[in-house]
Amino acid sequence: MKRILFELVLAGALAAAGFFGWTQWNAGKANVLKLAELTTESESTGQKLVSAEAEVKASAEELGLLKLKSQELDAVKAALSNGETLKDIEAAYKREKSLTAERQVGLGALRLLTKGGQDPATIAAFRKALEMSDWGSRKKVICASQIALAAAGEKVDVMGDCAPPADNKGQTADPAGPIVKDKAGGPDKTTPADKGKTDKAAPAGEKQAVNWGYEGAMGPERWGDEFPTCAKGKSQSPLNIKGPFEKAQFGVAPDYKPGQLKIINTGHTIQVNVPPGSKLRIDSKPFELVQFHFHRPSEEQIDGKPSAMVVHFVHKNEAGRLAVLGVMLKEGNENPGIKTLWANAPLTEGPEVEPDGVMFNPANLLPREYDFYSYEGSLTTPPCTEGVRFFILKAQVNIAKQQVEQFPFKKNARPVQPQNGRAIAG
Repeated sequence: MKRILFELVLAGALAAAGFFGWTQWNAGKANVLKLAELTTESESTGQKLVSAEAEVKASAEELGLLKLKSQELDAVKAALSNGETLKDIEAAYKREKSLTAERQVGLGALRLLTKGGQDPATIAAFRKALEMSDWGSRKKVICASQIALAAAGEKVDVMGDCAPPADNKGQTADPAGPIVKDKAGGPDKTTPADKGKTDKAAPAGEKQAVNWGYEGAMGPERWGDEFPTCAKGKSQSPLNIKGPFEKAQFGVAPDYKPGQLKIINTGHTIQVNVPPGSKLRIDSKPFELVQFHFHRPSEEQIDGKPSAMVVHFVHKNEAGRLAVLGVMLKEGNENPGIKTLWANAPLTEGPEVEPDGVMFNPANLLPREYDFYSYEGSLTTPPCTEGVRFFILKAQVNIAKQQVEQFPFKKNARPVQPQNGRAIAG
């Protein structure tokens, strides 16, 4: 009997010891798992700490660069603070009959540094630069003016093209716009013929500036996505010119002068910037010729038929009103004026060039008769601003087929737009 009791006590003790060991093993296992979790969290925290330290270091470096830039700007502002440089520049510009858009925006920048953004003359200078510029050839002037006016609290819509693209770190790039690089790191070698095709996708996190064109993702049918007037405007150009016509109540009289040839490939067309002195008189009122450029085929159509090309002479009066004189170019004999221009025109997009000793008179591209069709329209390129008066000459000028083919853009014409009840004089 005693032996049986002893064995029962021993069995109970062994069971209790086993249960205790099992509970301790489970507790130890839970502790091991907890320790593993804590180790993982510690490693993750360590990685975050390293990353945070790297970001702090990068921020410190950027802060140092910003400090240097701020010091440079302070030095420039201090050097200009007495206003003497501004007075000298203004005095020199007063002797000029008219200022270019580039000089006007430069004057605005000088006043901004000297007088500040709230100075009325500073705002007036940037607004004048904006009025004088066309999007195709003076994008930097327009962007600089719009950004400066917006910073001064003026009511101005900064165009999408002026928005600084972000890099893959979420930082903002230079408002003047980056130079696009190819895979080798050199300048972009895209030819004019490639302009307007669908752009390659930007790297993750990178935002590209708008690059409108005549084909692809940002062709004319998509301009309105970024430039609302192009889609919503009711007086858009070009038009298919067809009757019935109203009778014209006045005439036009070009008075163009020879001057140093200044020619540029804008990436969208070949454009000639004209020195002061050439005018178009509309109902005896003078409009200064600012520039002329080409479209292939002609943007305007006559009874549904385009010509091989058209040259648009762009004029502006003292109030800033634009007037375009259009000359249709039909295939025929060689055009001596076109021959001179094509011989000096850059084949790829780049800065304006001034060939030594080459003079050109825009009148060389005009017909002998100035009967015209006329209508109220818009710029035919973004931002499609309305309020532009068009005068399309009825008489056409010859251009050789070979000369048409030498033009470095296979197609750079906006499709005709709805007339929307507008009257056409003719």
